[in-house]
Amino acid sequence: MKKNLVILTAILAFAINSFAQITPDISSWIRNTTNQLGYGGIPSNVQTVQYDTTNTYVSCTCIPGYSIGPWTGNPNIPSNQNFVFAIPRHPHHDTSVNIPIGLGHIGIWSNGVSIFNVSDAMSYNNYGYWNRNAYFWEGPGFDACLGHPQQQGEYHHHVSPSCLYNQQDSIHHSPIIGFSFDGFPVYGAWAYQDTNGTGPFRRMRSSYQLRNITNRDTLPDGTGLTSTYYGPVVSSTYPLGAYIEDYKYVAGSGDLDARNGRFCVTPDYPQGIYCYFVTIDSAFHPVFPYTYYGSYYGVVPAGDMGMGSGHVTITDSTTVYNPTGIPELQRHIQFEFNPNPVKEYAYIYFNPNSSNNIRCSVYDSKGKCVESFNTMQPSISYAFDFTKYATGIYFLHLETANEKVVQKFVKVK
Repeated sequence: MKKNLVILTAILAFAINSFAQITPDISSWIRNTTNQLGYGGIPSNVQTVQYDTTNTYVSCTCIPGYSIGPWTGNPNIPSNQNFVFAIPRHPHHDTSVNIPIGLGHIGIWSNGVSIFNVSDAMSYNNYGYWNRNAYFWEGPGFDACLGHPQQQGEYHHHVSPSCLYNQQDSIHHSPIIGFSFDGFPVYGAWAYQDTNGTGPFRRMRSSYQLRNITNRDTLPDGTGLTSTYYGPVVSSTYPLGAYIEDYKYVAGSGDLDARNGRFCVTPDYPQGIYCYFVTIDSAFHPVFPYTYYGSYYGVVPAGDMGMGSGHVTITDSTTVYNPTGIPELQRHIQFEFNPNPVKEYAYIYFNPNSSNNIRCSVYDSKGKCVESFNTMQPSISYAFDFTKYATGIYFLHLETANEKVVQKFVKVK
């Protein structure tokens, strides 16, 4: 009896330690545990969440679980982005680092869809001074969930994702609806009135206000421009709000700072943390700057931003998030390859419990390596173009540091 008690105590202690590691950056994601398909028959929401002591790694398709489309005047079509992002587990504010919030994805919503900033990447006469507000210029083409795809098929939201959470719920603190790439949480619009976690819930108010201007000849900080760089005169065609520089930050006029965030107590962080918020008005319409703005409060890890980003290489041993608390003890190369035989294209899918950083090499029947691919990740579907291959027998070698698997396939006409 005593021996059984010792074993039970050890199991409970292990379980408690395992659960102690489960912080909001791990548990706040909308995981696809039922193979749900979204737009275009693509797996929706977040496919896998895994973590180590430094980062939470989120694998996602960038396709939400809710219905999306159509997009008036937008010819782009959402596609599977096969993203793997790293979210810092211990974010911190470094006053020596001031990383600008650039174009493209700047974070991910809790369903694995990309967060984009306020800009549509264009400016008046392409001079870079009067930058276009995406909500004004592209908003008419947003779908009912206020999102749309860009040229490479990356579906995203520039503003509060209206289908992701109940943004009209004023009697509860809004949930975490995403994470910035610096690791700080992004909340919905409703929070405690006071930063110490007291007071009634209210919509977080932006501290940006429309400027009282008729001519666009000065910037928000008062800098005057030469006539070459003037923006269009304020009119019905170019109303105030059409350009980002039509707004000015007025400290203290709202609840949030210049980044559209604040340090505060939340239900998820009772000790307090810096949080970003989405902002909406009383009619639940998006309010500038919509999400976080200007620069990141914290430090962003390499691989999340810039050209070709969103395909982070996982180099450390990780744990796959499992709400039951039962840890995964061993990971192997687990995959599906089809069709076989293949005429033109084939697809390989790595099971969520498969190993990380799999190297894939294609060999012909004579043992010559024809093509190689590095750092493939679990829960991602990869497409192979075999149109340039001659007919015959080939071998797919899948390798990690500890394991090797060979898959034979046939290329036919």
